[in-house]
Amino acid sequence: MTQTAQIRLTASRGPESRHLWLYAGHLGPVVGEPIVGDLIDVLTSDGRFYGRGLYNSASKIRVRLLTFRDEPIDETFWLGRIQQAIHLRQRVVAQSNAYRLIYGEGDRLPGLIVDRYDQLLVMQTLSAGMDRRKELLADLLMKELNVAGIYLRNDAKSRQLEGLPLERGFFRGSGSTKVEIQEGPARFVVDVERGQKTGWFCDQRENRLAVAKFAAGAEMLEVFCHTGAFGIHAALAGARSVESLDVSQDTLTMARQHAVMNQVENRCIYRQADAFEEMRLLVKAGRRYDLVILDPPAFARSKQALSGALAGYKDINLLGLKLLKPDGFLVTSSCSHPVSEADLWNSIRLAARDARRDIRLIEQRGQSADHPVLAGMSETRYLKCFIVQVF
Repeated sequence: MTQTAQIRLTASRGPESRHLWLYAGHLGPVVGEPIVGDLIDVLTSDGRFYGRGLYNSASKIRVRLLTFRDEPIDETFWLGRIQQAIHLRQRVVAQSNAYRLIYGEGDRLPGLIVDRYDQLLVMQTLSAGMDRRKELLADLLMKELNVAGIYLRNDAKSRQLEGLPLERGFFRGSGSTKVEIQEGPARFVVDVERGQKTGWFCDQRENRLAVAKFAAGAEMLEVFCHTGAFGIHAALAGARSVESLDVSQDTLTMARQHAVMNQVENRCIYRQADAFEEMRLLVKAGRRYDLVILDPPAFARSKQALSGALAGYKDINLLGLKLLKPDGFLVTSSCSHPVSEADLWNSIRLAARDARRDIRLIEQRGQSADHPVLAGMSETRYLKCFIVQVF
């Protein structure tokens, strides 16, 4: 049996962090000759065992820690982590057959994403170490869940930072890449081949269900509607009308299909438009709504982009607030990790000031429970959602 390579933390990275990513600048020289994706033992600066993880000399994240215990990383280990993830979803996911089964670092499986859409799993191996083990991981998942297949969506650009190629296609099984799912009272179709991420935004599921309670009798505007999920739920909950905007004609085509599937097409209107431009036109035209949903893509993917992102969030929320009737509700989200809850709330407050609208916070929400937040990793908490009322 070959000796596991070792690497030491520098004094600048204390052992109390419990963060699963170890960057090159926090580590000393390697003892041994590990290749990309190998296991490596991490020691404290004074030589004590700290953790065990997956090594990649080609990545800025040099080690992704799997455990802080001196335990074997074998098939039993992988099976145990997968079973823990499955058990959690059995407890926290309700009213849907579409959810995140494995959330990478949140499930202490850094670099592994698995979403379940009924009997099809969609897997992403986003680190070199996980990619090397995808055959084993797929076999364990198939055995534990007895699903029909596994589709690989390894086309995320982050794989290139790990020195990995981009790829997608069936890894286990075969069949259609479109799957019908149920989410509360609503039905949707997920396109696992062409849809964003793995085909569906599972992280907003609980927010979509929660927002529906504000929809009865409402005239609603859904901005950045994607395939229309917030609006469909609102229509099913009794919204009088749903007007949805998105820049992508492909996603609007699917949104219209969803409206027909759920028999609400007579109350749903879809328009291709730039969100900022169209909202300004609606403000000028004097259009007002009872409920406005803002679910934009990430405005900031790095700290360097934070100031521009905050300006964007203030602008979009300013327009959203101007479009509300008195006593109306604004539901506004950010999936930008560098933007904190405090940052987003401050942008909303500044927008309300400039719009000369008084607001009150009704609910502060986040990602759904199938995206658990690891205490030592702020990166695992990224989705912010505020529901405010103007009066």
